Amino acid sequence: MEFDQTFLDGLDARFQAAVEQFWSTRNEQQERQAQAGRVDAGTRGAVTGGKQMVALEALVVDILKSAGLKHPTIETSSELEQLSIRTGSKLELPGYYRPEKRWDMLVLARDQLVAAIEFKSQVGSFGKNINNRAEEAIGSAEDVWKAYREKRFGNSPEPFLGYIFLLEDTEEVHIARGNQEPHFEVDPEFKGASYSKRYELLCQRLMLERLYTAACLALTTRSTPTQISQPADDLTFRRFAAALVGHVQTFLLSQ
Repeated sequence: MEFDQTFLDGLDARFQAAVEQFWSTRNEQQERQAQAGRVDAGTRGAVTGGKQMVALEALVVDILKSAGLKHPTIETSSELEQLSIRTGSKLELPGYYRPEKRWDMLVLARDQLVAAIEFKSQVGSFGKNINNRAEEAIGSAEDVWKAYREKRFGNSPEPFLGYIFLLEDTEEVHIARGNQEPHFEVDPEFKGASYSKRYELLCQRLMLERLYTAACLALTTRSTPTQISQPADDLTFRRFAAALVGHVQTFLLSQ
């Protein structure tokens, strides 16, 4: 059950490599669709292709294994055939306001829910999608916690809910934005906040309100190699990994 500390030595490099694969996979998917004459509007071709997060999901799986979680059942939205663990597509968890919700990764051990993690990204179309991303993140977590309260997961201890978000780093995401306030003023924290700052506040408040156990926000450029910035100390991937390790070890001690 002892955590392999040497794993942390290469964590930043592994995270860099995983984000690089995110971009290369997106580009390959768009090229394949273009060659086949099936070009989606805008950047949707990369999104509908899926599998962009496969390297990042594999990294999270390695973190789980390094934390001492033996023979887990891990369901992911990507094919992780290179890993000697069970993977699949049974990603639904029961909800409270709806019958079920599909997550990006579920981790189970000893017939108990250990973790549910979302892997999300935003490339372009920032203004059109930021509210949708917030509503999705809040709604998913609220729904699963109410289902947990109602014992939909049996006798499982409190699970780890994780939220990992990659945001394309462009000039546009750093520009101060105005707000629509026809009747009442918005929260002062949002006044003049850029899209990147809005995502930062979202992730921090998801944790503050205990909707998610840990969240990670990384800004990443399209360049090769990509430049990654993590604007908030409490939203780094390293902090996310540490929280996940701590949760797994607590889970194992309780068994």
